[in-house]
Amino acid sequence: MPKAKKGPRQSVGLQCKVCKTFGYLTEYNKNNEQLKKQTSGEATFPINKYCSNCKKHTPHIMAKKLK
Repeated sequence: MPKAKKGPRQSVGLQCKVCKTFGYLTEYNKNNEQLKKQTSGEATFPINKYCSNCKKHTPHIMAKKLK
């Protein structure tokens, strides 16, 4: 029986800002993200990733709803 993951890591989908398609699944640490916003004021997302639909690098945003 597999063990449950420990810690604040969450699975999220990355959605292209331009064409709104889902292309990537990733995990991020929720606690680290909150600390980044408090100390430096900047966040990890959006990040530039390759979109196979647009055929170029575009900003991808975090989307909770995984498709």
